[in-house]
Amino acid sequence: MLQDYIPVLLQILVAGGLALAILILSWVLGRSAKTSQIKDSAYECGMLPVGEGQARFSVKFYLVAMLFVIFDIEVVFLYPWAVNFRSMIQSEAGMTMVWSMAGFVGILFIGYLYALRKGALDWKQ
Repeated sequence: MLQDYIPVLLQILVAGGLALAILILSWVLGRSAKTSQIKDSAYECGMLPVGEGQARFSVKFYLVAMLFVIFDIEVVFLYPWAVNFRSMIQSEAGMTMVWSMAGFVGILFIGYLYALRKGALDWKQ
């Protein structure tokens, strides 16, 4: 039974040996390379790296992005319901499903109104 695992063990050894060989080769070749201040600086499309590393974004950007994700997920829940709407309405529990989805959309709409009232979607602030 141990013979069945020999190919797996061999593959692990070859992969580990190859990774180790690549690391050693990189270390050996890297030591022989000449360094300078220009070579060691960050390369940003030919521009000199001056200033902050990242531009600052307004919190509004993140708030709108989170609202988009939340409302986008709600649409994902609505799509399968809309595809099966005709078959659901003809079933015994059809109106229950319609009222359940109406409640879901109502809660979603209340969340949208709350975001509007709080000014989450107002870009001029």
